Amino acid sequence: MTAPHPQSADPVKESGGVPAPAHVAIIMDGNGRWAKARGLPRTAGHREGVEAARRAVEAARDLGLSYLTLYSFSTENWRRPVGEVRDLMGLLKQFIVDDLPRLKKEGANVRILGDKQNLSPDIKALVHRAESETAGNSAFHLQIAFNYGGRDEILRAAKAIAAAAADGVLGAKDIDEGAFKKFLDTGDAPDPDLVIRTSGEKRTSNFLIWQAAYAEYVFTDVLWPDFDETVFREAIDEYCRRERRYGGVGGGAR
Repeated sequence: MTAPHPQSADPVKESGGVPAPAHVAIIMDGNGRWAKARGLPRTAGHREGVEAARRAVEAARDLGLSYLTLYSFSTENWRRPVGEVRDLMGLLKQFIVDDLPRLKKEGANVRILGDKQNLSPDIKALVHRAESETAGNSAFHLQIAFNYGGRDEILRAAKAIAAAAADGVLGAKDIDEGAFKKFLDTGDAPDPDLVIRTSGEKRTSNFLIWQAAYAEYVFTDVLWPDFDETVFREAIDEYCRRERRYGGVGGGAR
């Protein structure tokens, strides 16, 4: 992002259903298929996917969201060819280097979700830089799930709680949903209201499986590199037409 994004129309308003979401999470899917359809290598799809991610960040702010969480690289993605993984790592580094100054200037708080322990030293350094340089910001929250898996996150949280209990920091009676949540990668961040998945696939793919327990899902056939503010707004409009029951019988109560 090298130039300010033109301001769009007014943020999405309520449309007869539930209030517009404060937190949207996106499973960014379809880069490979986008490239294949054009006779291009998968890396070309991933590069276009980064551009789509930039558009999504700008659109989220224009649409009045407080939190945006992007699923960029899962714990299972290590099974991909070595060259593709290397390219994905390079794109993450480029994204942080190129976009961090503007995100910082605009007051964005950046958090990287996922297991950071087995990342290469250069990636670790960039992750630390992104988080530390934006730690005091609160105008907008961008969470990037990288080397992330929902089950892995819950397992790491359980291990951390066990260690805290062993050290006498926590007792069994102290462990409830609120206490457990603080050990997750998302910490005190609000749960997502809406999860969008692109490319027509209809599965959760191990993404925010604790946090998205009561999220609404919108599945779009649009491949991720073609994702733009229009598609984003359509997903939010669909969300706003729904009724969230949270296990209850309806009536619009949250």
